[in-house]
Amino acid sequence: MREPERFAVLYDRHHEVVHRYIARRLGRDLADDLMAETFLVAFQRRERFDLTRPDARPWLYGIATNLVGQHHRTESRFWRHIARTGVDHVVEFPGDQVADRVSAQGLRGELAAVIARLPRGQRDVLLLTAAGGLSTEEIASALGIAKGTVHSRLSRARKKTGDALGGADPREIREEYLHERA
Repeated sequence: MREPERFAVLYDRHHEVVHRYIARRLGRDLADDLMAETFLVAFQRRERFDLTRPDARPWLYGIATNLVGQHHRTESRFWRHIARTGVDHVVEFPGDQVADRVSAQGLRGELAAVIARLPRGQRDVLLLTAAGGLSTEEIASALGIAKGTVHSRLSRARKKTGDALGGADPREIREEYLHERA
C-alpha cells in the first residue's frame, strides 16, 4: 500500500494470461479494455488481497470473470458467432495442416454453440479450467464458491458439451489430432 509502484510486478507477471483468458471469453476487441479494467480494479482493491496466497492469478481471474459477467450478452454473441461461422479469430493455428484446421473448425462451431447455451456459472468454471488453466481450488477462490460447487458445475458443463458432441471429449479429440500428426 505504501509503494503502489510495486503493483507493476503483478501486472508484468500476469497481464498476458489475463488478456488471453478474457479474449477467449469475449474476443480480442474487448480483451484490451477489460484486461486494463481488471488491473485497475485489482489496484483499487489491492489491500484486500491475501498476501499469504502463493499466486495472485486466481484473484485476478475472479475479477476478470466478474467483469466478463457484466458483458454476458456480448460473450453469448461471441460464442454464437463461432457456432454459426466456425471461425474463432482469437485462436491462431500457425503451421497447422489444412485437414487439422478443417476438423478443428468443425468441432469448434459445435463446441461454441454448446458453450453459448451453458448457464453462466457452468461457462465460467469450464472456461477458467480450459482457457485459464486454473485448478479447482483456484477457481473456487477466484469465484468465491465452494470446491464442491466447482466440481459439480464443471461436471455438468463437461456432460453437456460431451453430449452435444456425440459423447466426444474435446480434450481427447485434440489429443488424437496431435498424435496423428506426430
